[in-house]
Amino acid sequence: MKSARFKGYLYALIATVAFSNIYIFSKAALNEVHLSQFGFYWYLIGCFLNFLLILKTGKIAQFKSMTRADFGILALLGFMEIATTSSFFISIHIIPDPAVTSFLGNLYPVMLTIMGVGILKERFGALEWFGVSLALIGAFLISYQGGDSLSRLFIPGTSVVVFNALLAAATSIVVKKNIHRFSPELFSFNRTFWLLLFSAGAFVYYKQTFAIPFSALKNIAIGAIIEPLALLTIYLSFKYIEASRSSIIQSLKGIFVLAGTFLYLGTIPAKYQLIGGLLTVLGVLVMTLAQARLIRIGKTS
Repeated sequence: MKSARFKGYLYALIATVAFSNIYIFSKAALNEVHLSQFGFYWYLIGCFLNFLLILKTGKIAQFKSMTRADFGILALLGFMEIATTSSFFISIHIIPDPAVTSFLGNLYPVMLTIMGVGILKERFGALEWFGVSLALIGAFLISYQGGDSLSRLFIPGTSVVVFNALLAAATSIVVKKNIHRFSPELFSFNRTFWLLLFSAGAFVYYKQTFAIPFSALKNIAIGAIIEPLALLTIYLSFKYIEASRSSIIQSLKGIFVLAGTFLYLGTIPAKYQLIGGLLTVLGVLVMTLAQARLIRIGKTS
């Protein structure tokens, strides 16, 4: 039992480090190429790897038994993933420091918690809501720049991150409600398939060239290979430990992004953004610990 739990936490840690590196390598690549070039190469590699995975595991056979409704759900998820992933990489492109983007990305579990209560009728107690409040305060500190109008009140890219968090939470809700229909491998392949189609369309629309710097191609390849690893290790962690316990490890993602960004790109957020970022990490950590029932006060409501 202890060995199984150790495996679960180890997989969760690997997934967290892998996801952190996606921020770093995608930012490095986007500094050199157009967003449509980036997306085309990233998801060409990702879709190919995911196709090999469903082929090797035999999950490709599941397509034969799918109904029209099943394909409809996959198409819906595909469009949601296009909007979610596009806004994710746009935010990385706009915001200079990936660590800031990652800290603001902690709004995702906050949105997921709120939607879980409103849509899935999940129950949360005082500690969960305290964690949500901490994360929101931290996100405000990170993004606030004190402009003289609403459009200048927050740093550029903040609205894109908020939009991304809402979309990501909505997508997770759809996946959660249909998790029994499809295997994780099919979810992953479906995601990269639709994203490749969209990226290819954008590539043609913006009349981009296939020629990109080797350094950008290297960073894209590393990130595109890491992404399936991150998703796979997340699913593997769920085999050995509860999703809420896996989320505890994942909530530390911002710290890994902060360290990796400093080492690889040589950037570091401002002091007030660091304080806000640590508050978002603490808020998500409190929220997930409470959901895992590792800390608890009062009654759930």
